[in-house]
Amino acid sequence: MTQVRDTKQRLLDTARELFYARSYEDVGVQEICREAGVKKGSFYHFFPSKRDLTVAMLDESWIQFRDMLLNDVFVRDIPPVQRILRLLDMQYRLHSEAKAKTGHVSGCPFGNLAGEMSTRDEVIRERVKRVFRDLEVPIRDVLEEAAAAGDLPELDSRATACAMVAYLEGLSLMAKTHNDPDIVKQLGPAILKLIVLPGEG
Repeated sequence: MTQVRDTKQRLLDTARELFYARSYEDVGVQEICREAGVKKGSFYHFFPSKRDLTVAMLDESWIQFRDMLLNDVFVRDIPPVQRILRLLDMQYRLHSEAKAKTGHVSGCPFGNLAGEMSTRDEVIRERVKRVFRDLEVPIRDVLEEAAAAGDLPELDSRATACAMVAYLEGLSLMAKTHNDPDIVKQLGPAILKLIVLPGEG
């Protein structure tokens, strides 16, 4: 049973790495199998198609990223608004690590798939959309906590969280375009302009 799980996991991990480094369309099932050391028949035992593998990979990637957010970013050891800045720090660190490893800022794996596949595959588009909606939830919770503490005025937390996710995705795209993680440090703090602090309204 462990060997079966390991085989499936190798396929997921390999697909994630190859898609992130290049693109969905540029990577085929045969290459995924070769890089994972898995026979093609085993691939189709686990996944009826590359799309099914991709959806499973997105699900697993989101769970891992969500756990990182909840355990490393949105813990309640600092004021709520400061946690938004810590989210930017994590974004900068991930882009910096990618560049150190490959020489390239690879952007956001979810955003990359959204940009490439949203007009080509409805199933993948809907799954990535759900990731973005799920990402809004902890950000919305932080905004509501800050408002309840009097650190922010009353605001539309849902719309603001959605705008913040859009801003974060834009940062990743710009960092990828410039191949420079410092874009996140330079432009990131302006995300707080999406909220109105007491005394500024």
